[in-house]
Amino acid sequence: MTRYAERHVPPSRRTRILYFLSVGSYLALIALSVLWEGWLAPAAGAPPDLWLIIKSVPLLLPLFGLLHGKPYTHAWASLLVLIYFTEGVVLTYTYRTQPLSFHDTFTCAAVETVLSAIFIVSAPFYARFRAIELLNEADG
Repeated sequence: MTRYAERHVPPSRRTRILYFLSVGSYLALIALSVLWEGWLAPAAGAPPDLWLIIKSVPLLLPLFGLLHGKPYTHAWASLLVLIYFTEGVVLTYTYRTQPLSFHDTFTCAAVETVLSAIFIVSAPFYARFRAIELLNEADG
């Protein structure tokens, strides 16, 4: 019955806002990873394709469930994004003396930190509120 309810229960306004925040920040994080390691500020001393694959492919794993609004996927994807948040914080601190430019590591790391923080906050709340809505519908 949960699968049926999942398809036919319209989300509340609050849940829709959290969904768009989490999915939007997640898609922006994927785009940032590709742009960062592909063109903007690739890692020095390593093949750029290697870092592009290492950073971008794990983000594609939960994408199907996130786009379809699966609460469980939102919950575990927030744990995956903690790795990107940590990387962003470490690199922002490490390159804090770099001049501000769009093509440097500091800016990319700061944007990665903000995007991952938005996802880490909004995704679990979406999962909680959507799961409550689905359970209430299943109970009748």
